[in-house]
Amino acid sequence: MVNRPLGDMFKKEEVKKGEPVLEVRNLSSNVVKNVSFSLYKGEILGIAGLVGSGRTELVRLIFGADPKKSGEIYIEGKKIELKSPEDAVKVGIGLVPEDRQNQGLILKMPVRENIGTTIIRKILSFLSFIDKVKLSQIAEDFVKKLNIRTPSILEKVMYLSGGNQQKVVLAKWLASDAKILILDEPTRGIDVGAKAEIHAIMSQLVKQGISIIMISSEMPEVLAMSDRILVMSEGRIVAELQRGEATQEKIMAYASGNIVN
Repeated sequence: MVNRPLGDMFKKEEVKKGEPVLEVRNLSSNVVKNVSFSLYKGEILGIAGLVGSGRTELVRLIFGADPKKSGEIYIEGKKIELKSPEDAVKVGIGLVPEDRQNQGLILKMPVRENIGTTIIRKILSFLSFIDKVKLSQIAEDFVKKLNIRTPSILEKVMYLSGGNQQKVVLAKWLASDAKILILDEPTRGIDVGAKAEIHAIMSQLVKQGISIIMISSEMPEVLAMSDRILVMSEGRIVAELQRGEATQEKIMAYASGNIVN
């Protein structure tokens, strides 16, 4: 999935956009205010904004991690109620959180068990015991596909580099067959080589029909990896920019309130 040179960092491959897979209508909470947007199959939708703009709070609502006050969420045209992350997982949504070590991983557990956390039901034997042979096969497959550098699938995740920890978080959601991936700061705290690999994985995933919502504070990443960019300020979407028209200056002007629609 990765085999691309590191020099291809920040160069997203073009993918034909499909039908809407996620529609958010008038979503509100204590922080998020009347947000509406659509996400299309095979699209990377970037969300930009200053710290405190409501970016993370928005995706937590979509993942069922925080309660909404009002609004509707549709998956492939069907209205759904997401009262918990478990509800989101059932409809094919995965969240790679901003704080991967505290929210995305169980650091003292091995790579294998971390990948298996989203697929417990898939790997239970008929006696309701975890089928460790099946789990090992799945883990080995994703270690190879995502080029996770680890001595073995039994290595504790705490001993992996930041980039490889992030790949393990991605692997657990891909194992669950998520069709919508929310990536909150996907390359924060990892080295340049690992960033290039994460970007390559993202490009391959959208080629396969997975849709991605990406929050990033790194403007080059937002501009290069997004098909469209939503700009948030004070809990609202204040602009929607197409890939070809977006610039760092324009995004910052909207995010800081210097442009009023």
